[in-house]
Amino acid sequence: MDKIKSKYFLSLLLCLAFGTLMAQEDYYDQSTIRYTDYIYKSTIHTPLINKLGFELSYPFVQLNSNDTLMIQFDDFETNPQNYYFTIIHCDKDWNPSPLSFTDYAEGFNDNPITEYLFSFNTLQHYIHYQFTIPNENIKLKLSGNYLALIHENDQSKPVLSLRFFVYEPLTQITAKVHRATLAEYMKTSQEIDFTLNNSFPCFNPFGEISVIVSQNFRFDNVLRDLKPQFVKDNELFYNYEEGNLFEGGSEFRWVDAKSIRYQTERVQQITYISPAYHFIMLPDEKQTFKVYFQWQDINGRFLIKNSMGEDSRIEADYVYIHFFLPYDIPLSEGNLYIAGNFNHWQYTKENMLKYNYDRKGYELTLYLKQGFYDYAYAFMSDTSKAADFGFIEGNHYETENDYYIFVYWKNNSSRYDHLTGIISVNSMR
Repeated sequence: MDKIKSKYFLSLLLCLAFGTLMAQEDYYDQSTIRYTDYIYKSTIHTPLINKLGFELSYPFVQLNSNDTLMIQFDDFETNPQNYYFTIIHCDKDWNPSPLSFTDYAEGFNDNPITEYLFSFNTLQHYIHYQFTIPNENIKLKLSGNYLALIHENDQSKPVLSLRFFVYEPLTQITAKVHRATLAEYMKTSQEIDFTLNNSFPCFNPFGEISVIVSQNFRFDNVLRDLKPQFVKDNELFYNYEEGNLFEGGSEFRWVDAKSIRYQTERVQQITYISPAYHFIMLPDEKQTFKVYFQWQDINGRFLIKNSMGEDSRIEADYVYIHFFLPYDIPLSEGNLYIAGNFNHWQYTKENMLKYNYDRKGYELTLYLKQGFYDYAYAFMSDTSKAADFGFIEGNHYETENDYYIFVYWKNNSSRYDHLTGIISVNSMR
């Protein structure tokens, strides 16, 4: 036990020194609203937004339906805070639309968050906040992209922002994912072909219709503004051989931290070093050139869960997860990151691995709420803003992935981008 403690004590000190907060460092003032998923206040942890009753769902709902979104987050503050939320309508590129609040919503612009619970029987004390959209105080009137902004007593003090989608079912989408057609991509990539059938008059589909395609609900590598290959009546056909390709990647790695008592697969050891439990993961392997191996994953998602408790919202504790990737020499032209939906596929100092010359490999410690987490290693070169997952994970056309197609419509008389359809399609179906 002493050996384990001394081995990871330095990692813990570094983790505490640099912080385990998921708020990004950048050149903006913390009062500047970012139209993305972002934590502004360092005490906020584990933001969640999904369809009510479906923990692994993504945040899109149908307009004028019974669909409801649940938004949750933890605050490490000792006492309850006066938090409020508002919603902001955005265009397809996540810029604020020119609409006023009364154009896209009914009710109050600012709404207090009154539902909160204190953590129970946890080493890390926190307060769990939650609210739903829509609710008795706010209703949505239009489709499109939305930002939920949680803030303190006024909007100049943002705390958290989360994106969500409201669609109106005006476009029927038929899609299929298959192995890439072109020989040079056949071993590594997947091709997504689809057809749109609009139930509204669209006189200029090449100018009025915009399509965005996401792999596993990532938005750092989307295909955007795809144009139809050809149009027949109300049908738009997108059957390219190159413009609609995604690298297949590999199945996600995972952390099972649902229990502090039982050592699950891929966990080398669980130990307590005051003030928290530490999960020491088995060393990962670089699999760039390995053959494809299939195993069950949840395509980058994560699930908050304490298997020994009744209410994981407040009984799941926070634990340190220690990752290690053996690597002979440090990379000189970029950095490695651990990414997944748990950190919104963002590449910041909080999820950047550091090279350990003594262990000859990259390591990272994350402070996460108990649960099950999919993750992957991403390489970001110094000259690129796009993350390369294939650098460590490899790329295979056989990999099981989810794809999401978003269809937007805006004509000359529209003041905003209508979101007329969303569909998900799996590469194995």
